[in-house]
Amino acid sequence: KITKMAKRDPKKPRGKMSSYAYFVQTCREEHKKKNPDVPVNFSDFSKRCSERWKTMSGKEKSKFEDLAKVDKVRYDREMKTYIPPKGSKKKKDPNAPKRPPSGFFLFCSDHRPKIKAGSPGLTIGDVAKKLGELWNGCTDEEKKPYNAKAAKLKEKYEKDVADYRTKGKVESAKKAPAKKEAYCDDDDDDDDDEEEEDEEDDDEDDD
Repeated sequence: KITKMAKRDPKKPRGKMSSYAYFVQTCREEHKKKNPDVPVNFSDFSKRCSERWKTMSGKEKSKFEDLAKVDKVRYDREMKTYIPPKGSKKKKDPNAPKRPPSGFFLFCSDHRPKIKAGSPGLTIGDVAKKLGELWNGCTDEEKKPYNAKAAKLKEKYEKDVADYRTKGKVESAKKAPAKKEAYCDDDDDDDDDEEEEDEEDDDEDDD
C-alpha cells in the first residue's frame, strides 16, 4: 500500500488561491452574466482561460496577483493559530466505516474525464491543479449539488460510525471486511479521525 504524504485535517485553514484561480473565477462570473442559460464546457473553458491568461499583460494580471497576495496573508494568519493533529498512529481497523468523499472530490470525479479527454497530454498533477482551479472558480450555486450529495454521504457515514462504536471493534472484527468504496485518497482518513479522538482522550488522562 502506498503511504500518503499527509493526512487532510478538516480544521486546517482553506488553502490560498493563486492569481490564476482568481482569474478563472472571474471568467466564470463573466460567462454566467453573458450566457446565464448556457452551461460551461469545462475542457473548452479551461483551455480558453489558459490561452487568455498567457496573452494578458503584467498590468492586467496585477489585480489577480493582488487578490492572491491578500488571500496569502489570510492563509498565513490562520495557519499561525492552526494546531495540526498529533502524528502518532495506532493500527487501523479494516472494518471501520470509510470516510465519505467531499463535495470537491465528487466534482473531480465528474470533471476529471472531461479534462483528460480535452488535454490528453496533461500529467496527473496538472489535471489536479486544473480541477482545483475550476472548483475555486465555481459559484456557491454550482457547488451546491456536490456539497449536498457529500452531506448525505457524511450523514450515512456518521450513522455507520455510531453503529460501529456501539457494536464495538471486537464484534465487528468477527465479520468479513466491509467492501471498500474506492472514492479517492480519502479512504483511510476517517480511521485517522477516530484514532485522533482516541489519542485526545489518552492525552486528557495524562493531563
